[in-house]
This record gives sequence, C-alpha cells and structure tokens, in this order.
Amino acid sequence: MRRNKFPVDPDQPVPWAVIWQLLPYLREFKGRIVLALLCLVGAKLASVGMPFILKHVVDDLNLENTTQALLAIPLFLILAYGLLRLFNVLFGELRDTLFGRVTERAMRRLGLKVFEHLHRLDLDFHLNRQTGGLSRDIERGTTGIGFLMRFMVFNIVPTLLEIAMVVGLLFYNYGAGFAVIILASVVCYVGFSVKATHWRTQYVREVNQADSSTNSRAIDSLLNYETVKYFNNEDYEAHRYDQDLAGWETARRKNRLSLFVLNGGQALVIASAMTAMMLMAANGVVVGEMTIGDFVLINAFTMQIFMPLNFLGFVYREIRGALANIENLFKLLDKQPAIDDAPGAQQLKVKGGEIRFQHVNFSYQPDRPILRQVDFTVSPGQKVAIVGESGAGKSTLIKLLFRFYDTIEGKILIDGQDIAAVTQQSLRQAIGIVPQDTVLFNESIYENVRYARPDASEQDVLDAIRMAHLDTFIRTLPKGHHTLVGERGLKLSGGEKQRIAIARVILKKPPILLFDEATSSLDSQSEQAILKAFREVSSGHTSLVIAHRLSTVVDADNILVMSEGKLVEQGNHAQLLQKQGYYARLWYAQQHQREHDGSGQ
Repeated sequence: MRRNKFPVDPDQPVPWAVIWQLLPYLREFKGRIVLALLCLVGAKLASVGMPFILKHVVDDLNLENTTQALLAIPLFLILAYGLLRLFNVLFGELRDTLFGRVTERAMRRLGLKVFEHLHRLDLDFHLNRQTGGLSRDIERGTTGIGFLMRFMVFNIVPTLLEIAMVVGLLFYNYGAGFAVIILASVVCYVGFSVKATHWRTQYVREVNQADSSTNSRAIDSLLNYETVKYFNNEDYEAHRYDQDLAGWETARRKNRLSLFVLNGGQALVIASAMTAMMLMAANGVVVGEMTIGDFVLINAFTMQIFMPLNFLGFVYREIRGALANIENLFKLLDKQPAIDDAPGAQQLKVKGGEIRFQHVNFSYQPDRPILRQVDFTVSPGQKVAIVGESGAGKSTLIKLLFRFYDTIEGKILIDGQDIAAVTQQSLRQAIGIVPQDTVLFNESIYENVRYARPDASEQDVLDAIRMAHLDTFIRTLPKGHHTLVGERGLKLSGGEKQRIAIARVILKKPPILLFDEATSSLDSQSEQAILKAFREVSSGHTSLVIAHRLSTVVDADNILVMSEGKLVEQGNHAQLLQKQGYYARLWYAQQHQREHDGSGQ
C-alpha cells in the first residue's frame, strides 16, 4: 500500500485547523503559557524601548559645548540601554524555558498516544504498512509540534506584535510617511515570501519524498539482510539505493535553486525599504526637522523589524510543513481499527477452555474465500490438531481465534462466550501461542522470555527456560541467558527461536495453548524433547495444534483435516487411518518420504 507520506501540496490550503487539535495537549500547563506570553510582551517592550534610549544618547552626545554636568545624562541613558538589552535577553530566555516544558510535554503526550494507537490498529494495517515511511511520519509529526509551538510563539507572534508597536510609534512621532513605508514593505515582504514559499513547496515535498524513499529502501534492505546474501544481490541493492539517492540529489538541487530566488527577492524588498527610510530620515536631518538621534532610531527600528522577517520564508515553509505533518499524524490517529471492542464488551471468563467454531466463513478478499462453513468444537482439556496442505486455511483459524480479523459469517465461542463480544485484551490474555515464525526483540534471551510476563520472577523465567530445553544451549554461550539475540533474533537458529517462543508460553501459563507449526524448525531429537515438554505444559489445558508433520500429532484427541478451506475429515489418528481418506493419503506420503530420506542417509 503506497501512502501519501508528505501531503505538503502547494495547491492545498494550509491546515490551520490543526492548531485547534493541539490545544488539549497544551491545557496541562495553562499557567506556564500565560507567564511565557507575559515574558514575550516584556521582551518586546524592552526591544522597542532600546532605539528610543539610543536616540537620546546620540542626541545628547551630539550637543555642542557639552559640559561635565551634561555627561551624566548620556551615562544614565547608556546604563538604561544596557539594562533594556539585558531584560530583552532575560525575558526571552525565561519565555523559552517556560514554554519549552509545555512543548516537550505535548510532544510526549501525542507521541505516546500515536504509539498506543498503532498497537490498537488491526493486523491488516500493519501487514500493508511501510515501516521506514511510517516511522518518518511519526518523527516528522512529533517534531513538527515542537517547531510549530516554538516559531508560532517565539517568532511569528512577537514579530507581529513588534511591527504593530513600531508602526504606531513611527506614525505618532514622525507622521504617516515612515509608518506607511514600514507597513507597505512588510506587506510586500510577507506577500512575496508566502507566494514564493507556496511555489517552492513542491520542491521541498520532492526532497521529503526522496528522503522517505531512500530511508524505506535502506531499512527494507537491511531487514532482509539474509535474503540479500542468499541471492548475492548486494550490487543490485546498492544500485537501487543509488537510484533513490540520485533522485534525492536532484530534488535537493531544485530546492536549493528555489531557495536562492526566495532569499534574493526578500533581500530586494528589505534593501528598498531601508534605502527609502534612510533617505527620508537623512532629508529630515538636513532640513532640521529631525536629529541625528532620530536618524539612528529609524535605522534601528528598520533593522529590528526586518531581522526576524528575514527568516519568514523559512518559518512559513516550515510551519506549513509542520502543520501538514501534524495533520498527517492526526489522520493516523483518526484511522479506526477494523477490529475493535464492542460497546460494553465484558472480560472473557475462561472456566474449562472450550473452543467452538460455529459455521465460520472468512475471506481476506471478497473474490477469494479462505474458510467455508468450518464447524468444530475443542472440548475443555482436549488436544486438537489441524492438518492439511498449505493454503487450506489452518493458520487463518489461529488469526480468527486471536481476533486479528472478524469472521464474515458464523461465530467463535470460548466457554460459550462470543469472542466478538469480549475485550481483546482479556481474550489474548487467555491464549498462549508458539508461532511458526518467531520474531524476537533485540534484547537478551532472558528478556525475550520474560516478555511473556514482565512481572515474572527470575526463578519463573529460568524454570520456563529449562522446561523449553533452552538451558543446554544457553550454557554454551559466554554470556548465558544475557546473550543478545540480534535484531528480529537473527543471531539464533530457527529452532532456538522457537524454543524461546515455547518458553514464553510456558511462562505465560494461559488456559488455552496454540501451536502453529511449533516444531517445524527442530531436529528429530529436539522435537521429541519439545513434544514431551508440550505434553507436560498442555496437561489440563485446551490446546490447538497446527501441524505439517503428522507424526507430531498422532496422540491428539481429535485431528481436523482441512482442504481448500473446508473441514473434510476429523477423528483420532487410528480412526482417520481406517477411513483411508485424505488424512491416510497424507500420512502414507509422509511416511514414504521419511523412509526415502532415511535410506538416502
């Protein structure tokens, strides 16, 4: 599934409504926000006051026949100027410190909410996601909050406040001419910056898309490191990655050239405005209407206004991008999981652990049915095996029982309770699984086993390791059970990873046990040891076993034989052999294969 990761489209309106969605995350620190805004106003008052102090200092120093007594006045003004500059910086730093906590907490709250929401989304979403692109979405969204808060509060709002104050002061003190030039130049500057940034957003978007593409390509290739090695495709992967990098390089070049146009146009507006202001001020000094101090004040005001505006193009573009990225994050939060708890869902109460599939139909796609009228019961404490060829729908039964998907027709009941009517948390708490493909965290063996029950004692974890027959293997490792397993467990063999999965189930101690090809990666000796452990662990528990090797389930109380999504036979091993049907053909074929493999050795 290709997702539009960076919806910063130059033809789309800026999603200012996103700001309202952020307000609930800011209410936690209302007092801090008020103090930060007061500091912001204080810093701007000090900033606007400095040019007036400077004007009087210059005028006093410019007086002819300055006496010793008069020197005290400039000295006082100079000290006042220094204090104002100090207050300007201190108020600014205090504002940053106060509001920084607000921003960081908002980023934390939203980041956690997105993380929790992703775990609530259904399996289908995660099967179709691109991990690299999704991680960048989350990173850009949470970072965008920090950027938006910082620049909206610390750049845009203060600049607008200062412009309003300066225009008013110039109009009051020097007439409409200077005020009109400042106001007109600011309008031109802002208008040009917005238009130019709007135009060049397409190039920024291309850079982001190229960046995401290269990131996704690298992560996907590294996650499939073994596959790359198996097929000797290092050069092929490098070539594909270089193609993505070439696209990134081209996008960066276009972005850089468009930035030159933006900065050049801004510089022209600033230079024109400052030149006009200086000409008018210089003329006022010449005709005696203004002093040298007034000339300095107007120059200081002009520079003071345009210095923050100089970053407006960058700030507008980044705020636009930040808003779009935050909007993308909120769209992710708005995505409803296909599987959700029913209103008023109750906790699953397991007494005996009876599992009942009641006329279940299911398909991943409408035109391809997977399960057709599947109907069977697993009695409390029974061991029931499900066998059949690949694609018969065996693993789909496990996914439906875990409620990764909902049935299209029919029901699944545990102790008479419809699993669609109970909470997913209580359902999955009651089930333990040893999957066919065990994926581990990049932590120690001990931590991977303890993951099944994080509050388990050390002795419980070690007992589970021993019962899963992991202890012999662990004793051969220099760091024992503290050995790191590598990303996704790449440092371990398939059999070693499955034993960890078995240890997890033993530690979890659920009333219902599922084994999905749980011994498929084990040698015969290890398989027998694990099967013995299974019998010990599953004693008194309801267990459902999906098996490819029929020899591992001959002791099952009931064997369900599936073909093309249908339940075609069921019974114990002896009964099914007597029927001389589908199961018998599978059994004799596997026995012949084993004899052939044995004679080949």
